[in-house]
Amino acid sequence: MEQTIRTRRVKLVAAVVVMLFAGIMYAWAIIKTPFEIFENGVLSNTAQLGINYTLTIIFFCLGGFGAGLISKQTTATLRFVLAAMLVFASFLISSFQIVTLPYSKNYFLLYMSYGMLGGLGAGLAFNTVISTVNEWFPDKRGFSSGVVLFGFALNSLIIGRVADILGRTDSIGWRSTYVIMAITLGAVFLAAAFVLKPPPPDTMFPKPKSVVGKDQALEIRNYTALEMIRRPSFILIFTYVAIMSASGHAAMSFAKDIVIDVGATEGFAVTVVGFLGLSNGLGRFTSGLLFDKLGIKQTQLISSAIIILAPVTVIMALISNSFVLCITGLCLCGFSLGFAPTTCSVFASGFYGPRDFSLNFSILSLILIPAPFAATLTGIVKTSTGEFTYAFIVLAILTVVGFFVNLAIRKP
Repeated sequence: MEQTIRTRRVKLVAAVVVMLFAGIMYAWAIIKTPFEIFENGVLSNTAQLGINYTLTIIFFCLGGFGAGLISKQTTATLRFVLAAMLVFASFLISSFQIVTLPYSKNYFLLYMSYGMLGGLGAGLAFNTVISTVNEWFPDKRGFSSGVVLFGFALNSLIIGRVADILGRTDSIGWRSTYVIMAITLGAVFLAAAFVLKPPPPDTMFPKPKSVVGKDQALEIRNYTALEMIRRPSFILIFTYVAIMSASGHAAMSFAKDIVIDVGATEGFAVTVVGFLGLSNGLGRFTSGLLFDKLGIKQTQLISSAIIILAPVTVIMALISNSFVLCITGLCLCGFSLGFAPTTCSVFASGFYGPRDFSLNFSILSLILIPAPFAATLTGIVKTSTGEFTYAFIVLAILTVVGFFVNLAIRKP
């Protein structure tokens, strides 16, 4: 038993490192810099860059879904190798477009390379890491999911910041930075193929501790994917997590621009994006602990309060032109977004059983597909009105609807 505990701690640390790099999509607000086009001193392609972020998240979800579908026919090693190939190709091809896009203004290749290939590769790695690590922590699924997802969200604070520094260095530049990221991400995913493997079938684990909350005390039935999607609870969870994620995705995509709108310098704005990533990670870690300690229903009530407060605070910041409120609101958006993937993981195992967790989790993660359209909407509204306020008003209204949807969720 002691050896198992030591081994799974090593696996958890390795998983955090892998997820730190897999979360590169959340650094888009920073690493989109070389694709920005200015006309008469004004950023003219906000909407197109928002679409790329949306496509990245969509294909990320599809990559996770694909990993779930093939999880029983393939090994974790094979899925990691495939993820490495996809992300390497994604950033390598994108590096060439850094030179050509300002002249061609053809976004198709960017959408296909960064959006499709990068999203698929990150999604494959994401699902494989979560599924593998959760097998090592059957007694602490909320904790393990939260810790691993914390690493995923830290990307913009660490990797994104490093990429920004390299990209702005005259001797390196953004094109070389993208090549470096291609090589690094590919190497990390290949290393994961040899380190992150499921536990042997005869492994003995500690027994789960009792937790507060009637929802945790009930016996868990194993649902197949088809049975799961037929449950009314699935539709409600789908709607709620999509709403929960909307403000966070809008903030993640345009955090730098929002902070600049209230008067910040670009350097300070990049730092705020890092704080947003840190807040997102804290949301994942905190929600994992809350699910384990308080149970599903109480944690969901806490999350409802946070997702309503987040866009409201951003609106107040934009109206009052307040740095403090802006940083607070954006961090709350990131924090609330952090609850979403942990919620999917906990519902997949706590509502629908551990037997088909990989596939069920990947299907629940498809919930995140509608949410990134908030980034597209935000970009369109910004382009047409010249400000972000109206987009966040719509998002705030959605969060109130989400509160009532959350109240209706019941264990199947």
